[in-house]
Amino acid sequence: MNGINHKEGVQFRRRFIQAGMFGLFRVSAAINGAALLVVFYFLVAKGWRAINWTFLSQPPMDSMTKGGILPCIVGTLCLSLGAILVALPIGVASAIYLNEYARPGRVVRLIRLGINNLAGVPSVVFGLFGLAFFVVYLEMGVSILAGSLTLGLLALPVIIGSTEEALRAVPDTYREASLGLGATKWQTIYRVVLPGALPGILTGTILGISRAAGETAPIMFTAAVFYTPFSLPTSIFDEIMALPYHIYVLATAGTDIEATRPLQYGTALVLIALVLGLNLVAIIYRSRLRKKR
Repeated sequence: MNGINHKEGVQFRRRFIQAGMFGLFRVSAAINGAALLVVFYFLVAKGWRAINWTFLSQPPMDSMTKGGILPCIVGTLCLSLGAILVALPIGVASAIYLNEYARPGRVVRLIRLGINNLAGVPSVVFGLFGLAFFVVYLEMGVSILAGSLTLGLLALPVIIGSTEEALRAVPDTYREASLGLGATKWQTIYRVVLPGALPGILTGTILGISRAAGETAPIMFTAAVFYTPFSLPTSIFDEIMALPYHIYVLATAGTDIEATRPLQYGTALVLIALVLGLNLVAIIYRSRLRKKR
């Protein structure tokens, strides 16, 4: 009898701990969701009046107190897509090497330690590195190319980490079956492992896009300027305007900060919508890939 009571007591404690932890997780998720809704509501309430066709289709005018943000939107898109074009192939290739080819040992542990440390480096450090290496040493100047390379380095640790996790999630039986049928190592990776890991790789790409599109410090040293005489870039070596830096300029160094306050909130709202749009495209594509599997 005592044994049965003890067993019931142990099960009760386990259920109690489990319910407590699940409750904690739910509260944490609710807090995060509420914080997101509060921020989004605040931006919509303050910035929706500034958004109209002129705001989205015209360059800034009258010392940025009037006009729109079209060059900033185009510049942000160029930098985000350029960063992904730089980071995605390098990140996926690095993850494939670490997970599929590299032998476990001290060197691999050091490489992973470096990647993890790189993910925690402040973005301003990436900006200073981009300024010293890409802008000055390689003489790229303040340009789309220098900014894209800098943002690509910023997003690289996220993509490597998520790609490695996606590759590990592919069952080893897939690899063994492919090799057993006579496929080479590369054919197995290219035709079996990568298609199975692609949804996870896209998750890392989504996170990389989000981080690259919203950064200010790296681009203020390497790509973005206060104002460009030509509204849209014509070359990867052109300097550009970008939404995060434009918000920073309007809020700290504008000619009339109070007069541009609605423009600041409107620009922030457009930046969030742009990031959500890029993420939504990647999420829809990822969900379609999962349905095909």
